[in-house]
Amino acid sequence: MKKICFFLLLLLVISCQETPKPTQVKQLFQADITTLIQSVNDLENLIKSNADSQKLQKQFLAAHLNYKKIEVFSEYYFPEVSKAINGPALSEFEEDDKMTLPPQGFQVIEEFLFPAYDVKSKSELLKEIGILTANLKRLNRIAETNELTDAHVFDALRLEVFRIITLGITGFDSPVAQKSIPEAAGALAGIQKYYQVYAISDSDATLKIIDEAINYLKANPDFNAFDRAAFIQNYANPLSRKLYQNQKDLKIPFFDEIRGLKTNAQTLFEKEVFDEEAFSAFPDYKTTKEKAGLGKLLFNDPVLSGNNSRSCASCHHADKAFTDGLEKALSFDGKSFVKRNTPTLTNIAFQRVFFSDSRVNYLEDQAVAVITNADEMHGSLEEAAQKIKNDKNYIQKFEKAFPKKGITAFEIKNALASYIRTLSKFDSKFDAYMRDEVAFTSDEKAGFNLFAGKAKCATCHFIPLTNGTVPPNFMKSESEVLGVPDANGKLDSDLGKYNLTKAVIHKFSFKTPTIRNAALTAPYMHNGVFKTLEEVVEFYNEGGGKGLGFSLENQTLPEDKLNLTDLEKKQLVDFMKTLTDKKYLK
Repeated sequence: MKKICFFLLLLLVISCQETPKPTQVKQLFQADITTLIQSVNDLENLIKSNADSQKLQKQFLAAHLNYKKIEVFSEYYFPEVSKAINGPALSEFEEDDKMTLPPQGFQVIEEFLFPAYDVKSKSELLKEIGILTANLKRLNRIAETNELTDAHVFDALRLEVFRIITLGITGFDSPVAQKSIPEAAGALAGIQKYYQVYAISDSDATLKIIDEAINYLKANPDFNAFDRAAFIQNYANPLSRKLYQNQKDLKIPFFDEIRGLKTNAQTLFEKEVFDEEAFSAFPDYKTTKEKAGLGKLLFNDPVLSGNNSRSCASCHHADKAFTDGLEKALSFDGKSFVKRNTPTLTNIAFQRVFFSDSRVNYLEDQAVAVITNADEMHGSLEEAAQKIKNDKNYIQKFEKAFPKKGITAFEIKNALASYIRTLSKFDSKFDAYMRDEVAFTSDEKAGFNLFAGKAKCATCHFIPLTNGTVPPNFMKSESEVLGVPDANGKLDSDLGKYNLTKAVIHKFSFKTPTIRNAALTAPYMHNGVFKTLEEVVEFYNEGGGKGLGFSLENQTLPEDKLNLTDLEKKQLVDFMKTLTDKKYLK
């Protein structure tokens, strides 16, 4: 009998050795999908049998944990299906079809079961379970025909580490149950299981890092108390670096493609780890030193305005992180004011939409919209081009920036956008801290942990960009309904994105801006209603507009009070001040 068992084991080992590693990973992935489907089926049966709330919650958490274990490949290969399985519990507007689609998946089901289950919602809950099961079966079908490669596997593993940092430990997909920390351990267990196919031995250094990270998460499961800074520095960053090095050692190529987060990113916090060219999407828009230099000159030249009276710099002051310090920008007539606050231009290159209402997709188009707006610059790029053609200095600079091209509206807007793309430095104290170059004070560190935890800031202002561009793919920029008041304490009447889409869910919706250099960009919000960061923190602490008593059914900001202490509010502001670029500290 022993000989037979040994022979079978030998056959299994030989079989695994002969099976390509990506195929082995795929087989594990498919088996894990089957386990996930069964766990959701078990939850459905418990609901049908009228099990108590505690049992339902326990089974839900077990099922969601099983999803987290396959998230690495589900999100990587099948993002649309994954959104239906584990996306936010918020309606979504389909731009192409002009339709508003209801949310579905685990996060919708979570709201039925937590903090307590009401049996009156049984039929509706079972309906949502049925939709989830159908989407999981769809995932299983398409996974069967999907082929993996070594390069894709390692790319997915590193991106999952980045997803854990940005969405996992921040509570993005466990907003009610707040089990994000244990579930991050589940996501790491998934990485470990799939990486093990490539490990040389059980003592592999990468497996050791993952073990240590999982143990740290299990030992510190409390959402509010969790030390995210320590976890990122001591476990997540070393793990993504190690996966990067393993890929190099195994001679597995990195993808040669332009992507928001560069394909060879070792961590999220390296210098120049984001590629501004990926956010422009057009080869002709490529930024060069010559274009940026020309753009800076144009940015400060009133020649672009209708009467040569103002430049871009008139409203975007370099010493204020390219804002103007006003509640709302001064209009072209010099007497009235435009509708909204002047946004910072620093670090705005890394987003997919522009303006508070998200009405344009590229920096070039933003420049055109401002220059041609009658209330802002009241100019014409075509007319400006004709004026510039008579300036010898400009002629030389255009020839260097755009060889064998002319001086047209395109070259002007591209030069301006190229300059703005250079205003993203990622050299703040926060960046240096995450690179282990400087230390935080105890209050700054506590502030970061609040920002990415209890205060829930990082569920909208995603780290490290701190804007609404969703990691780790950075392909979509979000807008939110906060319920911002006006100067009289009433709900501000600006309908925001609704003016563009006419979708009810977009009433009072505004793009999530970066908060880098926020210490310099007061006043805040689209209408400049808050004068200090402390006022902004207090607004969120109260639960946004609903917390202030506004009737706002479509508010996307959680209305529950954050219950921050005075010390925690101070620490949160202390952290935000670490997001100031080094040049402004001089």
